[in-house]
Amino acid sequence: MASADAAKLYADLLTRAIANTIYGDMPQDPWSGGAYQAGLREKGQDWPSVAHSMIGMARLNNLRSLTERALTEHVPGDFIETGVWRGGACILMRGILKAHGETGRKVIVCDSFEGLPPPNEGDYPADAGDTHYTYDQLAIPLEQVQANFRAYDLLDDQVEFHKGWFRDTLPPLKGRRLALMRLDGDMYESTMDGLVNLYDSLSPGGFCIIDDFGAIPACREAVLDFRRDRGITDPMSQVDWTGVWWRKTCPPPA
Repeated sequence: MASADAAKLYADLLTRAIANTIYGDMPQDPWSGGAYQAGLREKGQDWPSVAHSMIGMARLNNLRSLTERALTEHVPGDFIETGVWRGGACILMRGILKAHGETGRKVIVCDSFEGLPPPNEGDYPADAGDTHYTYDQLAIPLEQVQANFRAYDLLDDQVEFHKGWFRDTLPPLKGRRLALMRLDGDMYESTMDGLVNLYDSLSPGGFCIIDDFGAIPACREAVLDFRRDRGITDPMSQVDWTGVWWRKTCPPPA
């Protein structure tokens, strides 16, 4: 019991440290008024100046819950995030693996580490006019993300980094068995790259999390197109104002 309680306390503190609800750092976005607001940080509606994640407590807690379920329910495979910013969500997954004494799985960290690509409007009309590539705040170097892992004593050989545009880095990952995939690519192209290249590797009973479903119409369109084209009817659950997730259907019992 003491060990389980200690793991829970560690995960609680780790989650709050990653979102920095402890010290409440000032946001750097133009809409938050330059002051920390607990409600915005809870929902992931600000861009923190110091915190290692901008997805907020609700989505971090969702990720924690599904990561723990994948472990306790023995869903086989690794854990991956595509689009990591400062690495906070991946740090959380690695911390949970460590808290549970899990040494046989990896956390796969995928990002350009240079921000988002300009929209390819010819191939992906839904991305027309997207301006995410203009935000320098979204371009966090690989070395900084690795340093953030190191600050929590969580940078080790169970963390794997893939640097580059998803169109180039995700196809070689096809076939890697996954227990959980978290897509935070904002754009139609980036979201579809994640789904097309990774979903078939998601184990039955594995979890698919989409960060920007409610916030960015192009992301939502990519998810709905993919689910329609693949005939996926697994029910989606809402996390907060933007995040959703579903569980990949388990095969019927033999």
